[in-house]
Amino acid sequence: MPFGRKSAKPRAFLNEAGLYNYGVYSLSRQMRTEADLRRLMQRRVEPGEQGEAAVSAVLARLREHGYLDDAVFAETYARLRQQNEKLGVRRVRQDLQQKGVAVQLIAETLEARYGQTNEEALAREHLERKRIRKPENEKETARVMRRLVAAGFSTGVIYKILRQWDVPDEALSALDNLTDEPNDE
Repeated sequence: MPFGRKSAKPRAFLNEAGLYNYGVYSLSRQMRTEADLRRLMQRRVEPGEQGEAAVSAVLARLREHGYLDDAVFAETYARLRQQNEKLGVRRVRQDLQQKGVAVQLIAETLEARYGQTNEEALAREHLERKRIRKPENEKETARVMRRLVAAGFSTGVIYKILRQWDVPDEALSALDNLTDEPNDE
């Protein structure tokens, strides 16, 4: 249900034990980063230093018990996005940054996961998975380009694939013109 109902009675703030149980429950449903879990817990504690101290203590306890580890999260997230969704390194980097993973940890994880990966082969697997076929005109060429950019592949690899599909040079030059024009809006 996307829109929760507000109850007439406000929800009581959780103490440290209740917050720990809430954290374990949240992590049992979905793997989360420390920043994401901190954001969720902030809503459940009283505002101020006392609530912040409780959240920090619970997060430390969860890390100590092995329930919360951003390195494991980043590795698992990158592996699943590469193997299942066939996404490029740029998209995975952006997603991990949005989830609050440290920049250094992202760089190490993506180097280990995508270091030896052939980006062109991954892009072709993505096209096959999404059932995107060879474009017939400029409009379809632009659509394929947008889909591959959104999936996190570099423009060099995208142009290489389009050239191998024998897309006319005028369609590729039209794409160059679209990317070079500044947005006035």
